[in-house]
Amino acid sequence: MPKYIIERELPGAGDLGDDQILGISQKSCQVLSGLGPQIQWVESFVTDDKIYCVYIAPNRELIEKHAEEGGFPANKISEVRRMIDPTSAEG
Repeated sequence: MPKYIIERELPGAGDLGDDQILGISQKSCQVLSGLGPQIQWVESFVTDDKIYCVYIAPNRELIEKHAEEGGFPANKISEVRRMIDPTSAEG
């Protein structure tokens, strides 16, 4: 199943409080539950003004539907073509 990186522009994301993160996470999980098991949230990374999310889904349309139903921005959706890590240097 394809893996995607979603870039969400959210000014002040790095300053979100625990309660705000809790609310965002709960809303995302609620929407995911309604969309079914084909779409999965793996993890997210919060920077100063963006949140980068890793999702597994059969297509980008399902990710767009999640964003729409949850009221989340999905400014850029990129399909992961390949993963590399330090072991990739071992040839």
